[in-house]
Amino acid sequence: MNTFQFPVELHDELDAGLAALGLDPALAMPLLAYLALLDRWNRTYNLTAIRDPREMVGKHLLDSLAMHPYLGDGHLADLGAGAGLPGIPLAIAKPGLRVTLVESNGKKVRFLREAVRKLGLMNVTVVESRIEAFDAPGRFDAITARALATLPLILELGGHLLRPGGVLLAMKGVVPDDEIAALPAGWQVSATHMMSVPGLDAERHLVVVAAA
Repeated sequence: MNTFQFPVELHDELDAGLAALGLDPALAMPLLAYLALLDRWNRTYNLTAIRDPREMVGKHLLDSLAMHPYLGDGHLADLGAGAGLPGIPLAIAKPGLRVTLVESNGKKVRFLREAVRKLGLMNVTVVESRIEAFDAPGRFDAITARALATLPLILELGGHLLRPGGVLLAMKGVVPDDEIAALPAGWQVSATHMMSVPGLDAERHLVVVAAA
């Protein structure tokens, strides 16, 4: 994968973003390799709505990595993983984290498996399944679901995957008060963190939901 296809400004933006997030600058190389693969597949398949690689740096890579301080070295399920966001960037940044990418769309699953193989991500497993049909109750320390619309929906489809004490980590824009008010019985917000994503001017929050 030729990461030199990208302009120097893109490399600089990623380097600056990694520094701002307190991450190792050596992560730039595997992250750019992932971006190059995503860019190539996006030309044939509609994997992400954002098609400009430079725009992907902030809105995909750095936005995904912004939650890294809130993850330990346990087991994360990325539900409706799509093109692997945030799961693949987090797996690159945290090799001690085990990531399971759950996706039902065949073409996206093919991309995920190719990305895991090409990038040599030994800590990533790809599961082709609908979220609610994924039979792994109580297996995960955390779940996240960037593509799913609401907190109640994520918990309805994937709450069964969390071990006792496990959490939902949901990246949101403004604090979603309506979604929080509609949480299913037995769940509550345990923390809300204002996030600063390098290169993004938009408001971002990480909402942490746990069993009540």
